[in-house]
Amino acid sequence: MDDHQVVRQGLRTFLELHPDIVVVGEAGDGAAAVELSTHASPDVVLMDLVMPGMDGITATRRIKAINPGIKIIALTSFTEDDKVFPAIQAGASSYLLKDVTPDVLVDAIRAAHHGESRLHPEIMQKLMKQVVHPPQDGAASDRSGLTPRELEVIQLVAQGRSNREIAAALVISEKTVKAHVSNILGKLGLEDRTQMAIYAVRNGLVDQARS
Repeated sequence: MDDHQVVRQGLRTFLELHPDIVVVGEAGDGAAAVELSTHASPDVVLMDLVMPGMDGITATRRIKAINPGIKIIALTSFTEDDKVFPAIQAGASSYLLKDVTPDVLVDAIRAAHHGESRLHPEIMQKLMKQVVHPPQDGAASDRSGLTPRELEVIQLVAQGRSNREIAAALVISEKTVKAHVSNILGKLGLEDRTQMAIYAVRNGLVDQARS
């Protein structure tokens, strides 16, 4: 799934050279990717993250909600924290950059089909630094200070949702969302939404919000 037709055609042509890989379809935006995945039920989806309309993170989350068995590989040129962590939280099992070699991509597709993950070395390094190591930003690890509503907000922020999307999901105003975000940042000693998303994934706040 990619909004650039040349990229899609190139991927299709290359993948069709491998007899064990069957390309069942392609889409140019997130909404089309969700619809196609619903009808075609692919085993593996290659998902660009930045596309017009519905982005790849939202599409990933919706596809996994409809069919959790579909494996999604984020294939993008972005390495920023606000793309990496929300994409993985949304359900992407692998995260590759578009500079990977064709052989690595094919290996990742086969691995995903067998339930294995593949991460670009740069992304692995980022996860090791931001997730494995204990927090170094002075943020409190005690989550008891967050209200149930704030937990809902931090979950949606970690999924890459905008204030408008969060407001719609929780049926509150954008002004109220901004107030919640500000309160969360203050309670956890964080500086911005990116740190909030990292903190949420690293400390299990997203799982708590879902329970």
